[in-house]
Amino acid sequence: MAELDSFDVAVIGGGPAGATAAEDLARAGYHVLMLDKAGRIKPCGGAIPPRLIQDFKIPGHLLCARINSAQMVAPSDKRVDMPIEGGFVGMVNREVFDEFLRERAAEAGAEWRKGTFERLDRDDDGTAIIRYIPKGENEQESVRARAVIGADGARSAVARQTVPNADKVPCVFAYHEIIRAPKGASAIYDGRRCDVYYQGRLSPDFYAWVFPHGDTASIGTGSANKGFSLRQSVSRLREAAGLAGAELVRHEGAPIPLKPLKKWDNGRDVVLAGDAAGIVAPASGEGIYYAMVGGRRAAEAVGEFLETADARVLGLARKRFMKEHGRVFWILGIMQHFWYRNDKRRECFVQICEDKDVQKLTWDAYMNKRLVRKKPMAHVRIFFKDLAHLFGIASVKSS
Repeated sequence: MAELDSFDVAVIGGGPAGATAAEDLARAGYHVLMLDKAGRIKPCGGAIPPRLIQDFKIPGHLLCARINSAQMVAPSDKRVDMPIEGGFVGMVNREVFDEFLRERAAEAGAEWRKGTFERLDRDDDGTAIIRYIPKGENEQESVRARAVIGADGARSAVARQTVPNADKVPCVFAYHEIIRAPKGASAIYDGRRCDVYYQGRLSPDFYAWVFPHGDTASIGTGSANKGFSLRQSVSRLREAAGLAGAELVRHEGAPIPLKPLKKWDNGRDVVLAGDAAGIVAPASGEGIYYAMVGGRRAAEAVGEFLETADARVLGLARKRFMKEHGRVFWILGIMQHFWYRNDKRRECFVQICEDKDVQKLTWDAYMNKRLVRKKPMAHVRIFFKDLAHLFGIASVKSS
């Protein structure tokens, strides 16, 4: 039997989480395998905040659009504009963005192989054996690795095989269509504005979106309701957004987890990152930034494990991530549970978005990825306005 190739770390999945982890570990001098299932593009609006661009050194040429406002659309079709003051939201095309991250990881020294993960076995000495099918082949191949990072997306095969209860994370199923963006001025579509539709007819428990990508646009929706037709919803959204006749470039669908797993490691040699760990923000569905942070935290924990052989340090990936972002996830989870429940509440939610304090604090928190504490009185005002809406004291106005 031929001797298997051996690595310090095998990273399963080459999306933002996996590619970030692979690059960080390769730059730290470890022998890294990055195994990616080629040809898969995740349905994604493609929004990235300035914090991501700065922290992960993303070159400007990858931005296909710079967004300077968002428009929130209520069930009544009331539209609330939320301009971004002194900043922007970057938009990326995932097939280009993800490939750049994989190429950068390979340039850093990670060995990039294209193939589909099959299963994780053990050698006689307990070392992980990764079985996979190379792209375009039928025969299974195997490698050894001292540590494994599972970054293979929602419903991760690595997670299901190695981490208890990993298959129980709740998911929203997302579907979007990439269309040719209309040329010239439009009464509805704006190539520098993201439109977010909070309407039960388009999603009974999430939201629908129109996100510009320069020459193209992502138009999609999501729902955890298995009986809800996402394709029909996107057709309705096309009509509402004046995009019914736009050329279809491609379409994609996939589950998106909206709650972090309670455990990200197997207590031995495996740790999860990105969608595999469930780290997509509730309410917003934002995942790229959190995936890359999760990949970095997984790489840090694995590096410590390789140096100490103490499997307990693998748990630091989740601990550190949740210390940074757990409170935001908790607040967004409450927000989704309450405000997305029915159209009456969605109407109130969009009305709240008219408030300038809400707009300022929302954009500051999004772009900088931290809860804003600089304006305590603004938080107090928002708190009492929210209470007024919760108890029906504030009236809901339709335009």
